[in-house]
This record gives sequence, structure tokens and C-alpha cells, in this order.
Amino acid sequence: MNNGFCIPCNFNALKTAMAFAFLLGIALAQAQSVNKGPEVKVIKAGQQSVAGFTEIDATVEAVMQSTLSSQISGRVLSLNVKAGERVKAGQVLATIDDRETQTGLIRSQAQLNQSDAEMRQLQIALKRTQELKSQGFVSSAALDLADAQFKAAQAGRDSASAATIQAKVTQSFSKVIAPYDAWVLETSAQAGDLAMPGRPLMTVYAPQPLRAVMQWPASQKNTVPTLQNLQILLGSESIKPVSMQIMPSADGVSQTIGIKLDLPRAGAAALAAPGQIVRVRIAGSSQAKGLIPSTAILRRGEITAVYVAQDNGFAMKLVRIGADHGSAGVEIWAGLKEGELIAVDAVQAGMKGAHAAR
Repeated sequence: MNNGFCIPCNFNALKTAMAFAFLLGIALAQAQSVNKGPEVKVIKAGQQSVAGFTEIDATVEAVMQSTLSSQISGRVLSLNVKAGERVKAGQVLATIDDRETQTGLIRSQAQLNQSDAEMRQLQIALKRTQELKSQGFVSSAALDLADAQFKAAQAGRDSASAATIQAKVTQSFSKVIAPYDAWVLETSAQAGDLAMPGRPLMTVYAPQPLRAVMQWPASQKNTVPTLQNLQILLGSESIKPVSMQIMPSADGVSQTIGIKLDLPRAGAAALAAPGQIVRVRIAGSSQAKGLIPSTAILRRGEITAVYVAQDNGFAMKLVRIGADHGSAGVEIWAGLKEGELIAVDAVQAGMKGAHAAR
């Protein structure tokens, strides 16, 4: 007799309930694993002893930079280079109309030929007078006169020769050549422009060596740093200058003294270019500063913040940062209290469910 208790039916219901409980447990475990989030290493905010320093802007410039102009007047017939091109020493960069200088060269050459002919004629006359004097046909005064005339002609010939050399040099000025291997920084004229002595045609510079020029307050001339305390920051690299030159006088407008720092040849050209602004770091005495790793700083536009550990995760806190000391960390000027726990990795701390590692 069936009392309403069906073993097969109850067994199937039991299997269904057990399967549901198993699946529910898996779902709960997955949910817990999703909500858990990453464990993030934290450090305590505090002060460390680091070398103090100040930084000043400096401008990179080429040690060898030249503004080229024509040494004669005339029209620019051709400009053979453009800004940004590399040139070799002796290369013709521009040509100037040289018809006037060619005329002067022809004139001086004609005068040289005339003086040379006169000198040869008087040389023959002197020799003939010497022979007549030896035979007693002419007086000593006649011989002296012939000798003086020859020497005068000889001097005239030397003067004409010098004038011819000068005319050749002047004629060579019709070609503006590169004084050394260089890069063309800018051009200041075009074909057809009137070239005049002192009027710039172009500016060239040698890629090496380079130097950084910084301005130091004239009122603090007695506190100019030494070469050993200086570093030049080029991007992520820092370079020690090889020499320093302090200008003897101050600028009358800015009341600053120029300090020139020569960069080493090795590697400097790949990191810097003339006109670039760099930072000069001046080392000082050790100071206690609040530092945290750069990875702990979250940067979003103009906002800088860190993640501070809380009971239920992390809270974002705005901070004001200072100088970057490299591997030692970044200065924190405001926004943190000593002893607060800060996430070392700001990216991980911002993930959902992130919590401090214990």
C-alpha cells in the first residue's frame, strides 16, 4: 500500500537539491573571488635624509656657431643650402655676383704686366749703362740714375703683384663657403637679394661641442656653485659638465651673470640640441624630506593623488609633490600625515576590491 511516501520520487528531489546547492556554492565562491580584488603593498609615510638641491633653467647652445655674410656687395646668384642641412668644411653655400671683382682682377693683372715690362726694359738699360761705365763712356751719375730707375720699376712691379693677389682674394669672396663641418641653423637671404658686408646670409653651427648657459643672480656672485656640485638634466639622464666658465660682468637689465657649462662630447649630442631648455641641478646639504615612490603617485591631468589604506580598501587623497629624487622617491610637500599607509602601486590600488597586503 502506498502511504504517499515514494522513495524514488524523494530520491530524485534530493539529487536536485544537492545539485542546486553545489552550483550555488560555486557561484558564491566565484563572487567572493571577484569582489576580493588585488592585494597591494603599502608603505608608511615618513621622512628620509636626502641630498638637498636647487634647479635652474639653462639653454643649450653650440660652442661653435657662426653667422655667415658676404664680404663683398652684389646680388645673391644662388643659395645652395636650406635650414636643417648638413654641410662640409669648404662647401660652397652661396654665390654672389662677381662681375665687379672680375673687372678689378683684370685691371690689376694688366697693371702687373705693364710694370713687369717696364722693369725688364730698365733692367736692360741698367746693364747697358754698367757696360758703358766700365769702358769709360758714361759717368757714375748716369749709372746711379739707371740703377735708381730700375729699383723704382722693381718696386712698382712688386706693388702691382700685391694688388693682383688682393684682387684675386676679393674675387674669391664671391663664394660663401662653410668654415667647418656644420648644420645650417637658418637662412636669412634668398637668391636675388642684395648681399652686403655684415648682412647675414645664414647661420651654421657645429654639432659638437655643446654647452649649457645658465644665469646666476649678480647679487649672489660670492655663492656661485663649484663644478663638482652641478649636474645637467637631459630628459631622464643626468650629465656632469666637463668645465665651467663664469662671465666677468653682469647683464645690466636682468642683473645676472652668465655661467657656461661645457657638455661632454660622448652622448650629449644625442640628448640635446641648440636652443633646448634644460635643468641644472645644484647639490646642497642633506635635508629630511617626505618621500614616496613615483609609482605611488596617481596623475590625472593637473591632479596628483595617492591611495591611503582604509579598513575597507583604499581612499584617494590629493597631494602636492615636489622634486623627483630618482630612486629615492618624489617629495611630498602637502596632503599626507606621517604614519599613513600608502599604496606603492597607485594603478592596482584604484582597482575594484583592492586591499592592503597584510
